Amino acid sequence: MFFYILMTASPPMPQFHTHAFFDTRTSTFSYVVYETAGGACAIVDPVLDYDPLNAHTSTAGADQIIAFVRANHLQVEWLLETHAHADHFSAAPYLRTQLGGKIAIGEHIRDVQHVFNDIYHLDADGARFDHLFAADEVFHIGRLQARAMHVPGHTPADLAYVIEDQAAFVGDTLFMPDVGTARCDFPGGSAATLYRSIRKLLSLPAGTRLFVCHDYPPAAREPMHETTVALQCAHNIHVRDGISEADFIAMRTARDLTLSLPTLMLPAIQVNICAGHLPPAEANGVSYLKIPLNVQWQR
Repeated sequence: MFFYILMTASPPMPQFHTHAFFDTRTSTFSYVVYETAGGACAIVDPVLDYDPLNAHTSTAGADQIIAFVRANHLQVEWLLETHAHADHFSAAPYLRTQLGGKIAIGEHIRDVQHVFNDIYHLDADGARFDHLFAADEVFHIGRLQARAMHVPGHTPADLAYVIEDQAAFVGDTLFMPDVGTARCDFPGGSAATLYRSIRKLLSLPAGTRLFVCHDYPPAAREPMHETTVALQCAHNIHVRDGISEADFIAMRTARDLTLSLPTLMLPAIQVNICAGHLPPAEANGVSYLKIPLNVQWQR
């Protein structure tokens, strides 16, 4: 008697596309992630233009994202923030009014809000966001499977969004290999924690594509937004293979002491811990930002 076993191949892993948008003023990359034209998409770390000299906001950068989404007939399911940014305003609320989607961030945003609520005398809470991801929570962008990897250190709430185990949108956790890593001297930041988060990212398969949120390139090259785990392990000037946690902490701590606060931190953080919502207009129809005086920032 002969037995025949029918072997069925596993379905192919869905492929995805990503389109990057670069904001030159803040050196920020935003992304549209999707499987195919006409399908679902997510928008990662969108930027609202802000001119600090005259305190004007505008939507020129966000409108480019809208034009791309509409030209490709995409349906926005998620507006994903990797963390509460200190260097630009989020355009997520504006994009939600134009395209739909849910504004999401990591659940540890509550820790960040707790600190800055006191500094700014605000009452922000997690409810300002449509969804708070737990560590390693799995979600979907259409048919694409994604995972919210908690990678604290730069701030307590940083996430990397891992798509189909092929790529990760790493926020400020890593920069391009010749630039290194993000600072850790904001409230709740930790160089030791960042090192461990980065090693977790670099334990992904060597070919995993990594998409950064910022690039501050040396004069010899143009801004770039994509690298790989293998390139980071071999070449990152701060955390390549062979650099110990102790060495990283010493380097990162010393380097952070030389850095001034980001230019837009004081206006931006109060907006971004509120899911990008600008302060409500007062009786005269004008919205006002708060600038806290004589605050001792973490060092």
